[in-house]
Amino acid sequence: MSNMVEVKNLKKRYGDKQAVNGVSFSVKKGEIFGILGPNGAGKTTTLEMMETLRPIDSGSVVIDGIDVKKQPQAIKYLIGVQPQSPAFQDKTQLIEVIQMFAAAYGEKVDAMQFLRDVDLEEKAKSYVESLSGGQKQRLSITTALVHGPKVFFLDEPTTGLDPQARRNLWELIKKVRDRGISVIMTTHYMDEAEILCDRIAVMDNGAIVALDTPKNLIQQLLKRGFKKPQEVHQANLEDVFIDLTGKALRDGDS
Repeated sequence: MSNMVEVKNLKKRYGDKQAVNGVSFSVKKGEIFGILGPNGAGKTTTLEMMETLRPIDSGSVVIDGIDVKKQPQAIKYLIGVQPQSPAFQDKTQLIEVIQMFAAAYGEKVDAMQFLRDVDLEEKAKSYVESLSGGQKQRLSITTALVHGPKVFFLDEPTTGLDPQARRNLWELIKKVRDRGISVIMTTHYMDEAEILCDRIAVMDNGAIVALDTPKNLIQQLLKRGFKKPQEVHQANLEDVFIDLTGKALRDGDS
């Protein structure tokens, strides 16, 4: 697979703090790439520079052959962004939200199909204020895709969601990847990263300290002599919860 994104020696400083310090990585077409790290590691700042939301101090980001620093306006048509806390006008119907986002990019789309893709067709005439947290996240994802981006950014997409909504969003992210879109995401949930991401960059203190597939990162840890008590379980508590309450999303999911 060819590289859709190339990040080289990216840096960002705020006063005395070097928030991002020489970050480099590439993302292939149709790959889910995760960026993990503790709070303050520089994950969100890295994403925001790639998304043209913050100026780049030094280094470069190239998306589909276009330099973010030199052509920020062109980049906006190549990327979709799903923020941590999606915000929509409460008194707007969902179908109108899709139409407004498409119009902003000069696109005419089948709004009902976009809602259908994220299981929100029945809510087409409902107001945003009536949606649960999980439904707002799904709406946020589909609005970010109305213009057919090549790269999709998600910043902690499942924070605060219940298990059904969380697993539904995982499947939705996989479907986005399967359409050939490169997905770049941050998350604090290690199980989420392990299940979704093809490769992971671990950041700390503004720098990447490890970059590989989840499987390889785990194997490298074991080779360094890491051991923990051997408890083999075929299921966990979340599996019990899903089994007892069902996998289906509910109107009140949050």
